[in-house]
Order: sequence, then C-alpha cells, then structure tokens
Amino acid sequence: MDDDKILMFRNRLVKQAKHLGKQAKRQQIQCYRLYDHDLPEFPFCIEYYGDKLYVAEYRRRHGLTEEAHAVWLQQSKAAIAETLGIPIESIFFRLRQRKQGRQGQYQRLDEEQHEFVVEENGLKFLVNLTDYLDTGLFLDHRLTRQMVREQSNGRKVLNLFAYTGSFSVYAASGGAEEVVTVDLSKTYLSWAQRNMELNGFTDLGKYKFRHADVKQYLKELSPNQFDLVVMDPPTFSNSQRMEDILDIQRDHVALINDCIQSMVPGGTLYFSTNYTKFILDEAAIKAILMANGSIKNITRATTPFDFEGKLSRYCYLIKK
Repeated sequence: MDDDKILMFRNRLVKQAKHLGKQAKRQQIQCYRLYDHDLPEFPFCIEYYGDKLYVAEYRRRHGLTEEAHAVWLQQSKAAIAETLGIPIESIFFRLRQRKQGRQGQYQRLDEEQHEFVVEENGLKFLVNLTDYLDTGLFLDHRLTRQMVREQSNGRKVLNLFAYTGSFSVYAASGGAEEVVTVDLSKTYLSWAQRNMELNGFTDLGKYKFRHADVKQYLKELSPNQFDLVVMDPPTFSNSQRMEDILDIQRDHVALINDCIQSMVPGGTLYFSTNYTKFILDEAAIKAILMANGSIKNITRATTPFDFEGKLSRYCYLIKK
C-alpha cells in the first residue's frame, strides 16, 4: 500500500481520537464512533466500546485481488492498532454489508458468546462485537435515549422494534410506571430482558416483554393505553415470522396511526428511521392527530457529537 495513504489514514485517526476523545471524556462516554469512512481509501466504521474497538469494513468494489485485499486489510489493521494504542486482540473486525432493514441483525455469525458490559449515562448494557453484524447498542440514539429517560417518570412506555431494549432500560431508569418491550426476535427480546435485569429492573409485572410482529401487535392494542411510544423500525423486512412485508416508506403512516391510537391524549411518539430517502407524509399524519397534536423533526437535536455531519437517519417527535 502507498505509504502516503497509510500516513494520511494514521493522521486522520490521531485527529479524530484527540478531538472526539476529549468530548467523550468530558461527557463520561465510553462508547462512541471514532471514524466512519472519512477517507475513501479506508472504508471503515470504527467505534470504541470501553477499552475495545469495533472495526467494520464496508463491502464495496475495491478492484483488488483477494491476495492484495488481504495485504491491504492487514496493513490497515496494524495502522489502527499502532496509531490508537489498542492491542490487536482487543480489536474486533467485521465485513459490514450495506443491507436493507435489520435482517442482517437476525443472522447469527458465530456460535460463541462474546459479550461484555459497557456503561452509558450510568446504565449498563451487554454488547457483542463478534457474533452479530450489529453490536447490541446503536450509538446514534444516545441523545434520544436520554430524552426518553427524562420524560418517562410515572408514564406507561411502549418500545416497538425494541432490538436489545436500550430505550426500555432508559425508560425504566427514568421512573416509568410500566415498560412494554416488543420485538419479533426471541434472541433480541431475551437480550433486552437481560439488559433490564443488569440494571436491576426485574419486576415482570411492571416490565413486560412481548414476542410479536409489531404490525399485528399494534392492531390488537386497546386505545389510549400508553403515554410514550418509541418506534425505530427496519427500513424493510420480509421475515418469515411476519404475516406481511414491512416497507417503512409505504407503511409508516399506518404504523404511526396505530401508535397514535394506542396513546392517551397528550401522549408522545418518538419515531425514527434509517431509510436515507425517507419522506414523512405529514399531511396524512396531521389528519389523524388531535387538534393540539404536532410533528417536529428532531433529527438534529438527537445527533450526538460523534455523528455530526454523518448521520443517515431521521427522528421525529409526534404529539397526540
């Protein structure tokens, strides 16, 4: 590999580590994104999880032979380890395919359990840097989770497409009266329950877990049940466990409508999507809101310092 390119990569890592590391230390954050395809020659996503590093190479057409790519990757790994001072055994590498939705999350990549605990805002979470395509904690919603915690006291909270339940943990820590966690995957629902237990939230009468297809689950809910709903669905899903295909652009109005019906008057919905071409149908949603209802794009307000200028998701605050 060209020595100048390697030097450029090293310099970028040093700059990011200095700049973002200061902010992370000041905010007492141990899990944050350091680098995300900053240089086209090095298409990596690099994230800190405590004293460990998660490095995912984005799949792309690199034009290299298999042997040449292996050499490039080895040189890149060495540069990352040496520049950041992280032992190679504490760096976990993945090939990250650009995928639609979260189908890749439900694919087990390893049969071993490589879990460890990290902290965020005084809460504990199990992460796994080897066995799945995603780690178990979406770093881009750090601020959104804190917003949910601040608004959960005494409220009934519904967490849909809950993944590993980080929003549920925040809601419980904020004093929620009830937290219902819903996901289609038993693996992730179990992970969510373990995250709750890790933080001392063990009352199954108060903290409930539902293995269900969210589209169908919402249809079965009685109206006016929840004060606060969080919905972060996949862009697309055709899981065999679902009764229907989920296409977030096509289905978001129906999903949001069903959430609104499940909410008490004055209730709040946090709706997020990773679909980069997403267009919210505000007119259709406003038509189903009450007179005092509102829709606010809070994407910018929920963008953490380590994702500024690079966030490829939307977040909306919808009030009934």
